Amino acid sequence: MSTPPDAVLPAEAGLREKALYWATHFLQNNWRKLVLFVPFAWLLLFFLAPFYFVLKISLAETTIASPPYTPMIEWVDEGIMHVRLVIDNFAYLWEDDLYVNTYLSSLKISSISTLLCLLVGYPIAYAIVRSSHTTKHILLMLIILPFWTSFLLRVYAWMGILADQGLVNDFIRWLGFEPLRLLYTHTAVYIGIVYTYVPFMILPLYANMEKLDWTLLEAAADLGAKPMTTFATVTLPMTAPGILAGSLLVFIPATGEYVIPDLLGGGNVLMIGRVLYNEFNANIDWPVASAVAIALLLVLVLPMMLYQHVQAKEDGLK
Repeated sequence: MSTPPDAVLPAEAGLREKALYWATHFLQNNWRKLVLFVPFAWLLLFFLAPFYFVLKISLAETTIASPPYTPMIEWVDEGIMHVRLVIDNFAYLWEDDLYVNTYLSSLKISSISTLLCLLVGYPIAYAIVRSSHTTKHILLMLIILPFWTSFLLRVYAWMGILADQGLVNDFIRWLGFEPLRLLYTHTAVYIGIVYTYVPFMILPLYANMEKLDWTLLEAAADLGAKPMTTFATVTLPMTAPGILAGSLLVFIPATGEYVIPDLLGGGNVLMIGRVLYNEFNANIDWPVASAVAIALLLVLVLPMMLYQHVQAKEDGLK
């Protein structure tokens, strides 16, 4: 049990000593709550507060004013509070084929990109885990190295590589073939997303594979299992948490990606990030743009709930 402060605090102690002692005593007894308070305060300040403002705008109407939407709460005569909530913005998303097709296109592109990142990242993560101690650190540094360069500069670099007169088409011409149209296509967008987000697939897979018991593979081989059978029945199930975590880290930001489709797709690739930009800046329709953002958030919450369900199920089996 903690000692009462007054029992050990000298009676002749000054105000500064008392304040310091009480602060120390408070930190000693409540440090766990304070540690938990920091992430909750961070979420409250940088997620819940912006989410509240976007939700409030999504329930308003467009108007020619500054800001360009009607207030949610108004005080009318005699101090009566008038609350006005408009849900037509959300209904409008389902009535207009543009938004439905944009959501479907974004989900399609992010899903295919996630699968491509998995196909590229899984062998790389496996090779890193199975390499020697020194080689492992070198390979991990090479995976992280692109983050030392600005994301925008890397996308611009891919524009130069995939251009009609870029490095890829120069090599194709050198081989004697006709150049390909790569820039401003879906192919360029997939290349940009996979290049950008494949480290987010590799690192969770590496962290998961690092904890595996590799003697199980040797045991399966001793029992006569072929390499593909061992991979399908032993390695793949054990790395499922890493696959799920890496897929979420790629799928969620890729769904709302704006820079890559805009620069590498040239406006020819329909994704929700571009629609959000147009509604906010070109159409000055903040309520509809906010409704689009809220609907996108709800769509992205579903895979997070699935991940939490799988994690809770695994924790329950342990």
